[in-house]
Amino acid sequence: MIYFAHRGASARCVQNTVPAFLLARQLGATCYELDVHLTQDRQLAVLHDYSLREVAGKEVEIGHLLQTDLQKYPLRNRFSKEAVFIPLLKDVLPVLEPDLQLLNIELKNDGNRYPGIEKKLLEELTENNPQLLSKTLFSSFDFDTLARIRELDKNARVGLLTRSFDVSKALYLGAESVHLNHTRFTKGIAHICHENGLKIYVYTVNEKELAKRLQEEGADGIFTDCIEKFLPSKI
Repeated sequence: MIYFAHRGASARCVQNTVPAFLLARQLGATCYELDVHLTQDRQLAVLHDYSLREVAGKEVEIGHLLQTDLQKYPLRNRFSKEAVFIPLLKDVLPVLEPDLQLLNIELKNDGNRYPGIEKKLLEELTENNPQLLSKTLFSSFDFDTLARIRELDKNARVGLLTRSFDVSKALYLGAESVHLNHTRFTKGIAHICHENGLKIYVYTVNEKELAKRLQEEGADGIFTDCIEKFLPSKI
C-alpha cells in the first residue's frame, strides 16, 4: 500500500507549501502529491485552485500573476502566525528529494488553460532535476494534457485522474495507474485495473479503517492529508 502525502502534511500545515512538504517528510513520507499551474511569466507554481480566493481571500487567478507577485499574497494560515506563500515547484523539489520514492504531480490544465505547461514541466525536471524524472508520476483530470505528456515523452509515468472510470483511456495513454475519489472506487474497478496491469490510487482518505477496507478491496494506494496516521514518524 502506497501512502501519498496529499499536498504535503495538509492536516497540520497550509497545503501545497514548503512547510507542509517539509513536515510530511519529517513525519516519514516518501511519496507525495502536489498540483502545478503556470504563472503569467511561465513559472511552475504549486497551488490547487486556479484562483487565490479560498487560499488568500483575493479574487485573482494564478495565471494572471508574475513570479514576483506570489510574495504579495500571504496564504491563510490557521495553524500558526507564520507567513507562508505559494511556492514554485523548483523550491519544493529539493525538500522532497531526500528518500523520495514517488512524486505525483497533478497538472491543473482544464481545457488547456496553460498551453505548453506539459513541455515546461518536463523541461524543468529534465534540466534541473533529472534524477527525479523516473520517480515522477504525471496526472491530470484533463485527458488531452496527459496525451500531450505522452507525446512529448514516451517514457513518462502517467496516472489517469478521472471522475468516470474508463480503462480504455488509461490503456490508450500507456498509463501505469488510475486515480479515483474513494467514493467512486469499487472492487470491480480494482479488478479491471489489475487485470490490465494498472495500479489504482484513491483520494482523499484520512481514516485508518477506511484505508484498511479500501486496501482489502484492491486499492494499491491512498492520498491522505494525515500522513502521520499511516507511517512511523521520524520525529
